Amino acid sequence: MLHVHYLEKEIKQKRDIVRQQFISRAADIGDGTITQLSTEDLKLLFDLYDKTFLQGYFACNFKGKLIFSLSTKMTRAAGKTIVPKRIAQLKPEDVTYEIRIGVNFFFRYNALGRDKVVSGIKTHDALEALQIVFEHELCHLIEFYEFQSSSCKQDRFKMIAKNIFGHMDSYHHLPTEREIANEKYGFKGGDTVTFEFEGQAVRGIVNRINKRATVMVPDEAGVYVDRQGRRYKKFYVPLIALKK
Repeated sequence: MLHVHYLEKEIKQKRDIVRQQFISRAADIGDGTITQLSTEDLKLLFDLYDKTFLQGYFACNFKGKLIFSLSTKMTRAAGKTIVPKRIAQLKPEDVTYEIRIGVNFFFRYNALGRDKVVSGIKTHDALEALQIVFEHELCHLIEFYEFQSSSCKQDRFKMIAKNIFGHMDSYHHLPTEREIANEKYGFKGGDTVTFEFEGQAVRGIVNRINKRATVMVPDEAGVYVDRQGRRYKKFYVPLIALKK
């Protein structure tokens, strides 16, 4: 796939072809908004990209096993390509590749009004963001399949991503749980908060925010110890239950 090189106009046309065919054939996708997503949808997206962008490369050459998965626990990366650690020692037909997508990034795409840039491209809706994240993972898959290693920090990956998909960067700026919490509730790491536990008001410090806030509450019997030797108990608290 290293010889494939599309012009910017061609990339936009091909991406739109994939989009329209995906909308028309995916059971849960009716427009650019994503409220549901299935592994069958990801398989369909893969087939469309292989045909439209990759000239049927995987359909004609792939000897391994490819699976797709969805995660609600991914809080930083919106996509991930997983391969065996000892991939170089395995026969191609014995390797299982997995493309995993963090669905919450696309379900909450509209949670913030700011621009959402993915791989250097300003996206306009959740489906476009999903496409570009998926393109990024396809570049990893190509590298892993052809070279048994992949890193989006290296020049080879950047060349593949730019030539095939027009990517100018390797990162996404989609809304995270932490950012949404700060925007919606005004909470961030380090804030002192209170919440109710077993009928008592409890005071602690926000350590991190994902779906819930991790709050460290001072307690001499706590198992968590900071650098100053102070002990804490850890609580996972719904954001709506916190007060500053």
